[in-house]
Amino acid sequence: MGGEAEERSTSDLTIGLMLAVSSTVFIGSSGIVKKKALIKIHAYATRAGDGGHAYLKEWLWWAGFGLLAAGEFLNFIAYAFAPALLVTPLGALSVLVTAVLSHYFLKENLNLLGKVGCMQCIIGSTIMVLHAPVEGGAASLAELSIRLQDSVFVTYIIGLLIVVVVLIYVVSPTHGPKNILVYISICSLVGSLSVLACKGFGIAVKEYSKGTNTFLLPITWFLLSCLVVCILMSMHYLNKALDTFNAAVIAPIYYVFFTTCVVTASGILFKEWASMNLRDTLSTVAGFGVIIMGIYLLHTFKDANISLDSITLMSPKIKDLSKSPLPLSNNHRGVNSSDTESIGK
Repeated sequence: MGGEAEERSTSDLTIGLMLAVSSTVFIGSSGIVKKKALIKIHAYATRAGDGGHAYLKEWLWWAGFGLLAAGEFLNFIAYAFAPALLVTPLGALSVLVTAVLSHYFLKENLNLLGKVGCMQCIIGSTIMVLHAPVEGGAASLAELSIRLQDSVFVTYIIGLLIVVVVLIYVVSPTHGPKNILVYISICSLVGSLSVLACKGFGIAVKEYSKGTNTFLLPITWFLLSCLVVCILMSMHYLNKALDTFNAAVIAPIYYVFFTTCVVTASGILFKEWASMNLRDTLSTVAGFGVIIMGIYLLHTFKDANISLDSITLMSPKIKDLSKSPLPLSNNHRGVNSSDTESIGK
């Protein structure tokens, strides 16, 4: 029986990973399509960043929304098969998809350091996947109901909701259009709740497939309602961010914030970290650190004109420097003017 259970867990894990990877392609490309729609709308309607909703009448935006819905649906199924701590880090692949597509289709800058940052996101995600727990979460709705009433989780949710309300009604009106972190913070915090609701609703669907009519239970509809509301709120503020800031920058920053919020919330509710030893825990944290460094490269140097030719030792600029005399600043090292002239010759 133990072998069958382990084999079933491994099979579920494989399915979850395949679904999660597939979802990143759809989600990553959806942001580009929606951004194209928002750019098109600027010519004849109020921008989404200014509170407009004309994008709802634009078919191109709905095409992007369809891609997002398909990706989220695959991601939703993935959470039913694998732990959130394993599925969520794979969202870094959507950062790569968004960055590359925005470079070619939106003409947004993606320099050499940006490409290195994308690769770091992939490497960091791989490290996290290799050391994430194989199993995690609640096995049934009954167990989930008990976990939802845990005092630590209830305290966390109350604090999260207070922060979201302050960001929406106090910070967002004045600082939202100027600071990219405001809209993204709202998306991430609310989005982390959607992941928990998605994971819980997935448990209900799995129980239903085994013969238990979970749709007669209030908790199933509560989870579904939370999922819909959180997705709509997250989508609204993500649209505002996309309309205001660079899409290639939004994707990686959103990933870092979203992943942090999801890992924190999932760890409190499902206690997925409890099944990990010290080595796996440190490796997971290190992998996430690699991702953050990749995000830093993407964001900090996004406007820099950096290419391979500008940093290679065979660069023409460096060749020209090798032919020029030493700078006068070398005098403090004991090189006098006559020595400098002789060296220059």
